[in-house]
Amino acid sequence: MSAIIMKPHLSVSRILQMNLGFLGLQFSFGLQQASLSPIWLYLFKKEEQLGHTSPFLAWLGFDNHWGEADLAWLGIAGPLTGLIIQPIIGSMSDRTLSRWGRRTPYFLIGAIICCLGLFFMPLSSSVLMAFSLLFLLDVGNNVTMEPYRAYVNDRLNPNQRGFGFLSQSAFTGLAQTLAYLSPSLLVWWGMSSKAVGDNYIPDFTRVSFLIGAFLSISTILWSILRVRELPLSDDEKARIAALPKSAGATLAEIASAIKDMPKAMRAMGWMSLFQWYAMVGYWGYVTSAIARSVYNTADASSQAFRDAALTNGQVGAFYNFIAFASALAMVPIARKLGAGKLHALCLTAAGLGMLAVPHIADKAWLFIPAIGVGLGWGSIMGNPYIILANAIPAERTGVYMGIFNMFICAPMLLFAATMTFMYDRWLGGDARNVISLSGILMICAAIAVLRIKPHPDPQLTA
Repeated sequence: MSAIIMKPHLSVSRILQMNLGFLGLQFSFGLQQASLSPIWLYLFKKEEQLGHTSPFLAWLGFDNHWGEADLAWLGIAGPLTGLIIQPIIGSMSDRTLSRWGRRTPYFLIGAIICCLGLFFMPLSSSVLMAFSLLFLLDVGNNVTMEPYRAYVNDRLNPNQRGFGFLSQSAFTGLAQTLAYLSPSLLVWWGMSSKAVGDNYIPDFTRVSFLIGAFLSISTILWSILRVRELPLSDDEKARIAALPKSAGATLAEIASAIKDMPKAMRAMGWMSLFQWYAMVGYWGYVTSAIARSVYNTADASSQAFRDAALTNGQVGAFYNFIAFASALAMVPIARKLGAGKLHALCLTAAGLGMLAVPHIADKAWLFIPAIGVGLGWGSIMGNPYIILANAIPAERTGVYMGIFNMFICAPMLLFAATMTFMYDRWLGGDARNVISLSGILMICAAIAVLRIKPHPDPQLTA
């Protein structure tokens, strides 16, 4: 472990400003969580009218009609790009010397790519077009994400990192609250919920993505202009300049970092497997589950299904607001209880909430289990990074943050690979059963957290 070098102490305001870019970044993720499954279902309806079929299911020899089983494999863009891009970008940013800093160039490039993806996504005329744009969008998000995580470690002293990571979690909750709620706000402000384009995508979805495109670039610009990276010391510049920059060297660094991975980080693998499989299942199928349990429909072209999508947006906004509010409240609790124990409690609350959702037939009652989901989500975006941050060497922060994202992407890819087969055969073709499975796995994640022996956390004890 490298010796701790003290850095300028930042005020609360400055830490919040340096993490404001997470608002735009996570607004984009929130739009994907809230709106992507409905977008696929709208486009399925158009493809069916044109006589098109699901190429993936046809290739596997299944019934090749577009359906909810396709939602699993269509979501591979995020985890696949994250699995490949984040470790590479993390390693590259550790080795970057530029007039703008180590991390800043990646913030800007990623924000521009993300902006383009958000702008064009709701204009998709086919599933193939939307699938391609999702890859573009997730490339942008992933180019930005890990350098941003590493930036907190770079910029803050150990005793401020807990607040730094949990403030990112708070912005995640706030951004996703706004992303989930934006379609309902647009309808409340007078936009018709019945207005749709030729691709069946509602106008309120189109405008929400335009708002996301604006936020993705503007918030990143604010952060990098208001709180610039610290200048590197001459010794650090010399060390980075001496490092090889070839693609082979980057891949070798990733392999070496995996081999030398700290024990506490390795132990987080089971936790990540369970919690992220659960979350992607929840995001992918909760709209369809609500449509069935509350609105008694599975027809994506119906007004009832659009109402279900709006309801999920409202419930999602509520649980993300809980995540936003609880993330900052977790800072003193994590100091006293420990990030691991706190995370286990929050994951248990999320699991119980997910288990309750499929049994609720009244819209108003959906907001009760959303409290548990919000506590779990707020913790997922902050506490694991507190556990991780002090266990990794500072000079390899970028690459280890990128590798840790593999712990996120691998469960998502596993979900895509397994749910397509499980959905009809084992889960009865009912989205509510996916939500129940997610609840069980979230509780398994809580048990896995308690088995982690964390590295001492100076950011929590100082």
